[in-house]
Amino acid sequence: MLKQITIVGSGSWATALVKLFTEKGIRVFWLLRDREKVDFIKWNGYNPRYLSQVVLNKDLIFPMIETSLAFRDSDLVIFAIPSSYLEGALQQIDPDFLEGKNLAVSIKGLIPNSGCTPSRFVCKYMNADARRIMVLGGPCHAEEVAEQRTTYMTISAENPEWVHDVCQSLKSSYLHTVCSNDPSGIEYASIIKNIIGIATGIANGLHYGDNFQAVLVSNAMRETGKFLDVVSPARRDLFNSAYFGDLLVTAYSDYSRNRTLGKLVGRGIQVNTALFAMEMVAEGFHASRELAAIHKKTKVSMPVINAVHRILHQHSSPYQEFKLLEEQLT
Repeated sequence: MLKQITIVGSGSWATALVKLFTEKGIRVFWLLRDREKVDFIKWNGYNPRYLSQVVLNKDLIFPMIETSLAFRDSDLVIFAIPSSYLEGALQQIDPDFLEGKNLAVSIKGLIPNSGCTPSRFVCKYMNADARRIMVLGGPCHAEEVAEQRTTYMTISAENPEWVHDVCQSLKSSYLHTVCSNDPSGIEYASIIKNIIGIATGIANGLHYGDNFQAVLVSNAMRETGKFLDVVSPARRDLFNSAYFGDLLVTAYSDYSRNRTLGKLVGRGIQVNTALFAMEMVAEGFHASRELAAIHKKTKVSMPVINAVHRILHQHSSPYQEFKLLEEQLT
């Protein structure tokens, strides 16, 4: 069972993870970028910007900016930051600090200009063993974790004993943990579902109804399955919560940042303006650009994903793109 972990990241999901682990009596070394935020959390016991309603156990959290201290004696290191910030965070960490450590990523986006998933990027950048890295999957919004609403989290890695230990360490009265041996598939699915979330948001912004959005999501799920069969072939049930459940919560929830971005774009707001208006990162924006390069190599038919890419990155009209989609969906 886990006794001490390190969490890298200061956003809402990182804060939710700190809450989850400390509730089980696990010490959390919390690596942050801002000395002022470190001092604030030490003194007040909550994150001043994200999930500020959550009171954290000050006896079990150790916020810090010193990378030389952050990983000492930790059983597990979790990266929970936006994909676009991961490389910068790794640049500040001496690879020796992570030597022999079990690692985890809870990042749902592709790393810009790399074509890599977060787990693969961490392994390449830090020369880490891919068998020692874990993927934390959904469906789980940080806001509902803060409210202690019933939530399911999927823990996935190649080592079943390690997965079992983390699942047992995390589960609580409101958090159910699911074990999985498909880290690559879950990671890719979590990336694609953010793009689909943008698609459903655009549909909503364009005043398409529930009937169309249901067809849109079912077609997008089929695209996801075909893509996974090419890039990460394995026996998997796409109706498991880490795949279909995570897609649904991103496609339909008001907490979904990606759906919110899509709604703004669908209502006619320019993409850059919509991004500026967002208080938090919508991972699907960057993922749609990075996935396009990977998708070209697979030759899988993905009309929904392609439409979102053209709208976000090629200044295509949302109205025209969705009129074309109407004829391609089944």
